[in-house]
Amino acid sequence: MTETMPGGLAAGNAEVMDADSGSLTHVDETGAVRMVDVSEKDDTKRQAIAEGYIFMHQDTLNMIVDGTAAKGDVLACARVAGIMGCKQTSSLIPMCHPLNITKSKCDLEPVLPGQREDGRVGIHAVMTTGVTGKTGIEMEALTGVSIALLTVYDMCKAVDRGMEITDVRLLRKEGGKTGLWTR
Repeated sequence: MTETMPGGLAAGNAEVMDADSGSLTHVDETGAVRMVDVSEKDDTKRQAIAEGYIFMHQDTLNMIVDGTAAKGDVLACARVAGIMGCKQTSSLIPMCHPLNITKSKCDLEPVLPGQREDGRVGIHAVMTTGVTGKTGIEMEALTGVSIALLTVYDMCKAVDRGMEITDVRLLRKEGGKTGLWTR
């Protein structure tokens, strides 16, 4: 089921579709990709929250929680990596504008036995980002959470190559012309 935002836009297309015209904003009239001109837009306070999971063997989770990973403190490193990932988004995703990020926080919590109906264990990551600017910060939240989870994988892959990163998604965005959107 597709969620919709004000103006009838599909939630997954929030930053791709122009809410006024229904057209793709990263494609010009000839079909060529472009970075959207935001120079005439007003600065507004914007925030985005994204989440994701990495599932693993119980022994791997124990190693992370106990702080015995060979590469060091997995969660501390992944938190920093998530924040750094947010700051590098425009270098990684071609049509993203460089932003003067005003807030970036990466929360990582163990998913313990019995907390999920499917019995899986691992780490739940939540990335909160903020900016006062002309364009949204959803991509920074999504990139940050992805990089945090990839860092957990990198630091633990020697003992568990079967880890699985799943459910990376936007939970909330606020600010700008389209206002509030929540999953």
